[in-house]
Amino acid sequence: MPLMEISVVPVGRESGSFSDVIREICMTVEEHGMKYQLTPTATVIEGDVEPLLRLAGDIHRRSFRKGVDRVVTALTIDDRNDEPMEMDTQVSKVRGDAGR
Repeated sequence: MPLMEISVVPVGRESGSFSDVIREICMTVEEHGMKYQLTPTATVIEGDVEPLLRLAGDIHRRSFRKGVDRVVTALTIDDRNDEPMEMDTQVSKVRGDAGR
């Protein structure tokens, strides 16, 4: 299953904190019924490519609800045809290879 990493940065806020925007992102992903993992700098989401792209648009638009005039959104999509891929499996493989 494809993975999308999305990072959203509101620009021009008085405060350097934007945890409220991140909460909005998590709520949006949950409303779409997709599995996700929050990281310190981005959110990784599992899903088919087309729904992921629609979700990215929703996340970007909803970020403006927090009273900002500019939002920078960066996406990375990791998709494989040779074998299935899930977040949990990818993380487990790395941890296993690292001897943890």
